[in-house]
Amino acid sequence: MLPGMSAALSALKEWDTQSRLLTQGTLSLLVRKGGIMETHDGFEVEHRSFLLYPTFLHQNPVELQPQYQSLLRDDPQPGVIGFPALAEVVAVHKVESLEQALRLESLQALTGAAIERRFQYRNRPWVHALLLRVRPLLEPLSLPESAGMLGCVSWVPLEGVTVRAGEPVVPEDVLEARQLELEQLLA
Repeated sequence: MLPGMSAALSALKEWDTQSRLLTQGTLSLLVRKGGIMETHDGFEVEHRSFLLYPTFLHQNPVELQPQYQSLLRDDPQPGVIGFPALAEVVAVHKVESLEQALRLESLQALTGAAIERRFQYRNRPWVHALLLRVRPLLEPLSLPESAGMLGCVSWVPLEGVTVRAGEPVVPEDVLEARQLELEQLLA
C-alpha cells in the first residue's frame, strides 16, 4: 500500500524528540516497553506499518542522551497532533538480557539508565528493539486530540485517515548497515 496508505491506520505514541530523530533519519531504532495502560503482557508490535505520533507526555530530559537534550521542546500546538511520518518495521527483537539491551544505547536516543528502567519496568525483564524505515508524509496530517487518543497507551487507531508517504529518510544501504550493527550487538 506504499507510498500512499489509507484505510484503518494506527499510530505509535513516541516522545516528540525521538519521533523527530526518526523522521530526520538521525536514528532508526526505538527501544520500547509500553505504557501503564498496556495489557498485562506489555507492549507488543501490533502493526508492521504505522504513523509516528509525537507525544510530549512523560518526555524526560534526564532519560535522553546529552546530544539530544537540546531537541526537547514544549508542545507547539496543545490539543492537536501533527503526524510527521509513516514508519515500517524492518526488524523487531525482544531483548531479554539487560546486557544486550544496554548495548543498544549508541543506536537510539535513550540513556543506559533509561533503557535499564524500561527493561525492569513492572518486574518483567525485557524490551523490544524496533528497527524502522521512516518515510515523511508528503502532506501534513494534523488531527485534534480526541478522548480516544489520551492515556498511557502505545497504539492509537486512526479511522478514515489517508496519507501519502515519500521516500525513506535513510537510504536502504545505510538502513541495512544499521540492521547489521543491531544484530551484531544482540549476538
